[in-house]
Amino acid sequence: MILFVIGTRPEIIKMSPVIRECNHQGLEYSVVHTGQHYSYAMDRIFFEQLDLLWPEYNLDVGSGTHGAQTAAILTGIEDILQKNPPGIVLIQGDTNTACAGALAAAKLHIPVGHVEAGLRSFDRSMPEEINRIIADHVSDQLYAPTAISRQNLLHEGINAEKITVTGNTVVDAVWQNIRIAQQKVHPLEELGLEPRGYFLVTAHRVENVDDPRRLAEILTGLKKISERFGLPVVFPMHPRTQKMVGEFSLSTEGIRVIDPVGYLQFLILESMAALILTDSGGVQEESCILSVPCVTLRENTERPETITAGSNILAGTHPEKILSAADRMIEIPRTWSNPFGKGDAAQRIIGVCKKRGTL
Repeated sequence: MILFVIGTRPEIIKMSPVIRECNHQGLEYSVVHTGQHYSYAMDRIFFEQLDLLWPEYNLDVGSGTHGAQTAAILTGIEDILQKNPPGIVLIQGDTNTACAGALAAAKLHIPVGHVEAGLRSFDRSMPEEINRIIADHVSDQLYAPTAISRQNLLHEGINAEKITVTGNTVVDAVWQNIRIAQQKVHPLEELGLEPRGYFLVTAHRVENVDDPRRLAEILTGLKKISERFGLPVVFPMHPRTQKMVGEFSLSTEGIRVIDPVGYLQFLILESMAALILTDSGGVQEESCILSVPCVTLRENTERPETITAGSNILAGTHPEKILSAADRMIEIPRTWSNPFGKGDAAQRIIGVCKKRGTL
């Protein structure tokens, strides 16, 4: 049996193809929802929209410090594993949920598979980087999305026999879920937007939104873009970002701030945007897959493949650099090749599990 450990919406998105592959092959599995970012109840509609079965286990740990949250998840997962040990625990990405799930299983000598292994920003001030490194080094099966991520793992001394380049499940997820989205949601009509007639923005990382200078620079840069191009800059603003904008008394003049939208709505908004500006790693990947140019509001990225492909550029947060990056990216041909695989990563991951005898 497979035990999937997920706790955030990006994890649900990127694990959804692997769960669907289990259903397709008739494999036994269970899902633990830790509730790291949202309450268990709030995520019910998310599972329903993606046509996924509701998780069997609920930890509902909620928010907290990194230590308190990780400890609560570790304790909860350990209890589940002791009562009903699976053949393998699958974790995804770089969250506290992924780190705690890997640690709990490894300490009980239960095999761990890490989906999206080997990503590195080489910036250990980011908590995600610490989580990635820990998860990778205690995992038994490492599903690297690209050759670059495989090389990162080899440079850290991880045994090559543990590593398989599978592609990234985000490709599977984008193509599977956008078909669902096209049938269920119509955000452009609801917001009065035209295809390729708006910019789409996300910003949520602590280093950006908790720093008054950086957040003010981002907002100024977005206003300059709106003035330059005469197109709406649509910003579904994360609650934390909204809170900090208020606390710092910052202006959002010239920016169309809207409430956060659901994943399916956001996927359609991404696919139809003229340009995306973001500090999210997942959005960098999705924009690349959807052939929409991206400007990343950071100084580094753990998705360097998007830079090499030509779909993405690092701008930092200085307003003039943001505007210059937008000027450059809005004009590029959308002819790059997607570096994250063909959309068969879930099938490859399940194949590795079978080959290694963990199913």
